[in-house]
Amino acid sequence: MNIPADLKYTKDHEWIKIEGDVATVGITDFAQSELGDIVYVEVETLDETLNREEVFGTVEAVKTVSDLFQPLSGEIVAFNEALEDAPEIVNSDPYGEGWMVKIKFNNPSEVEDLMSADAYKELVGA
Repeated sequence: MNIPADLKYTKDHEWIKIEGDVATVGITDFAQSELGDIVYVEVETLDETLNREEVFGTVEAVKTVSDLFQPLSGEIVAFNEALEDAPEIVNSDPYGEGWMVKIKFNNPSEVEDLMSADAYKELVGA
């Protein structure tokens, strides 16, 4: 199981890459493997400002639909449109081309509440 050390994580199995005041967000390798083949990613919150832990979208696999939770308060400034035609990229490259949204976050102190790779490994038993 791949859990890159340079990323932050949530208990909801999302990864976060912080670059300045923008966070790139996707779901972890663990999450995509648990979901199985991903057939659809829906994000209808582009250009909206959401609070941490609000639902920003859904990811649909063959057998289930899971909510995606905002890891940091802020505005969703980008959606990975490649996922509209090829949602399976989330399965094949969850930490790269399979990213989902970019958030311009407005409360930097929330970053400190995110999990380290080691803490996430402990959560998933890796």
